[in-house]
Amino acid sequence: MARLHPRLHDALQLLPADRPAHLLTRHSVRELAKNGFADYRLPLTPEGITMARDWGARLERPVSAFYSSPVGRCVDTARAMAEGAREAGLIDHQPEVITDDTLVEPGCYVEDLNRVGPTFLKMGALRFLNAHLREPFDGMLTPAAGRAKLAGYLRDREPAPGALAVHVTHDTILAVLVAELEGRDAIDEEHWPWMMEGLWLWFDERHLNWVWRGEHGRRPFSGA
Repeated sequence: MARLHPRLHDALQLLPADRPAHLLTRHSVRELAKNGFADYRLPLTPEGITMARDWGARLERPVSAFYSSPVGRCVDTARAMAEGAREAGLIDHQPEVITDDTLVEPGCYVEDLNRVGPTFLKMGALRFLNAHLREPFDGMLTPAAGRAKLAGYLRDREPAPGALAVHVTHDTILAVLVAELEGRDAIDEEHWPWMMEGLWLWFDERHLNWVWRGEHGRRPFSGA
């Protein structure tokens, strides 16, 4: 049976009550990939829809907006989370899910799919991302540039103080971002985001803050 990462919900208590906050999350449980690669056409399972709806009801903060990768399973995750949030009284109506290419590849780190796509398919996700962390591929933003891009994306979509914005994305984007934030140049299976696992983020005057698996991190944010 699918379940949330055990440290995901408790991390809500680490967010400052008076700050706008973001949840950058992997989508919920999808159908299994038959060839080892998660085709963008793979949908959520019924269990995945239920899991996303239940998690949306437990967010504890008013939710200003739901953003998503344009991929169907991400949109469906955001929609189910919004249904749960509405049932819990965190929003007063079912909002439109806003899709954004920053939350998908190509669009976030990948700038030239023709240059990096064949290498990704040959190496597989984990080996590919580890190679990129050590020596960035041509056709992709460096991990640092990708982090700055995502930080700017979030900064431009700040909710009201004390509220939350939800952004549904993919495991590869989340895995590289967390590795870069934590100063790692390697990702192993333990680091890989669970289905529906997310990174909590907020900004103070000069810093980007985050919580991942219960651990709080902080670094200067230049706005670049």
